[in-house]
Amino acid sequence: MKMSKMFMPTLREVPADAEITSHQLMLRAGMIRKMASGVYNQLPMGIRVFNKIQNIIREELNEKGCQEILCSALIPAELWKESGRWDVMGAEMMRLKDRNDRDFCLGPTHEEVFTDLIKQEITSYKQLPLNLYQIQVKYRDERRPRFGVMRTRTFTMKDAYSFDTDEAGLDKSYQDMFDAYTNIFARCGLDNSPVQADTGAIGGSVSAEFMVKSEVGEDEIVFCSGCDYAANMEKAVAVVEEPSTEEMKELKEIHTPGVHTIEELENFFKLSADKFAKTLVYVSDGKTVVVVVRGDREVNETKVGNAVGGVVEFELANEEVVKAVTNAEVGFAGPIGIKADYVLIDNEVANARNLIIGANKTEYHIENANYGRDFEGTVGDFRNVTEQDKCTKCGSHFEIARGVEVGHIFKLGTKYSEAMGCNFIDKDGKSKPVVMGCYGIGVERTAAAVIEQHHDENGITWPLAIAPYHVVVIPVNIKKEEHMEAAEKIYNELQAMGVEVLLDDRDERAGVKFKDSELIGIPMRITVGKDIVDGKVEFKLRKSEEKEVISLDEIKSRIADRVYYIKIRDNTEIASDLESLAKETSLKGIFVKNMLEEIKNAEDDKKEVYEKALKIGLKAFAGEVKYSEN
Repeated sequence: MKMSKMFMPTLREVPADAEITSHQLMLRAGMIRKMASGVYNQLPMGIRVFNKIQNIIREELNEKGCQEILCSALIPAELWKESGRWDVMGAEMMRLKDRNDRDFCLGPTHEEVFTDLIKQEITSYKQLPLNLYQIQVKYRDERRPRFGVMRTRTFTMKDAYSFDTDEAGLDKSYQDMFDAYTNIFARCGLDNSPVQADTGAIGGSVSAEFMVKSEVGEDEIVFCSGCDYAANMEKAVAVVEEPSTEEMKELKEIHTPGVHTIEELENFFKLSADKFAKTLVYVSDGKTVVVVVRGDREVNETKVGNAVGGVVEFELANEEVVKAVTNAEVGFAGPIGIKADYVLIDNEVANARNLIIGANKTEYHIENANYGRDFEGTVGDFRNVTEQDKCTKCGSHFEIARGVEVGHIFKLGTKYSEAMGCNFIDKDGKSKPVVMGCYGIGVERTAAAVIEQHHDENGITWPLAIAPYHVVVIPVNIKKEEHMEAAEKIYNELQAMGVEVLLDDRDERAGVKFKDSELIGIPMRITVGKDIVDGKVEFKLRKSEEKEVISLDEIKSRIADRVYYIKIRDNTEIASDLESLAKETSLKGIFVKNMLEEIKNAEDDKKEVYEKALKIGLKAFAGEVKYSEN
């Protein structure tokens, strides 16, 4: 592509409303432009990156036997009401009515749509297993869109759904997708970690998030320092300490004027925060929920919401509600005699002795409160873990880091199939619900996460696999005939090799061109300048400060050392009649014949290896090779 003809609105200055690096650089590199809060237009440079991520996703999913479809983004409310999620999704759902007053939504996710499709088309166990996916724009009315494409109202998502006859089949489908995700993010150049996660509004029994460590991440990730345990803070659990054996003391009511917070209580009583229990009041779908945790802990609202069940709206209670529940001003709530629909007691509070709590009386607290003797409630894990907590798996302490979620996989089980009547007839003639899994990847969010990990003070440093272009050829002076002739020749030769190459033929100073190429993040740069009279050019890698002067004859080999690029087609396109191929006397025929024999004679645990080798070999014969990067 010649840059003089490109729509590439780069920015020199950092936009004032762009808070994080990926948002800043996407705007500055001309990848996106904001249209409204949480709504972005995608420009040519952005489209190329997003499309490459999508193609990597397709290749890896197709390799696992998944099939691509495309469902409607406009979904009738009946499907959501059938699953019971029309109300559960809450205010995030983009709802609308047609001219006949029929309710619809713009799809925030597509579990219901895929389930309904399988319900209509699949009747027998012989038609299963099945894994279908789509890459489509989703719509969610985010309360606080932020961080550019990290959290938006419209975004491109790959969502896949597996359909199996039993849990064993689901386990395999889930593992296949886990492996595919690992490959996808590795090919995109992302350093990521799969972690245990809460299933949220999607539901199901098990889920894992693929998290990218980032200081700007919205999630906290808990890692064990001694083993492979990792979980989102929403899901992380710690060892529950043994109950205290301290003797229970008599209750004492203490006058504490003006003492509301844990810090103020520490100063008043001259005790550490772990000697107190704080009582927080929430409102959940019109019901009051009281949570009691140790004074130095934070309530985990996700765990609380799960304990209550089916929560749509969940927030801290206002002063009016607190007074109604406690008969006291805010800051003096306690679990003794409290009036609430739910009273949840954290494990640590239940196991402790002689805690100081609010007295449910303005300006008073109570000493020596004990669970079981003085107050009751549902005991469980309702708090965030800390780095001082111990892993339930090995007993080591935790490490906590911030992260960005780029992918999420779920074992749904029969949550949707039972609700929507999606059944199949098994080999014994019995009707059973289809067992489902769900798997999502945010395309633009993945690109943003890559930028967060791959940038420097000059701009983006794209991994080769998803860079918008591989090489930029820059003539220093377009008015010099020898510069343009050589640049055009290099450009045409690289195009003929299949390399994605830019020719910066704009009438701009060389410094402007260099800055743009570094801002956009083109992995390799060839500069045609004064040395062209000697048949030489300057060669530079984006991630290196070094510049080399090389001969024209070296260009192809330098590029080929880093890029092996020919269009990779879907596996179905290269599929052929293998038995017929095996009868050919060509090198390709001999290869296929030998590989089929190896597959036939291989032990079960080796067959997959030979089958993959056959696929790769066929790609090689077709001139199809994936990228390689030094």
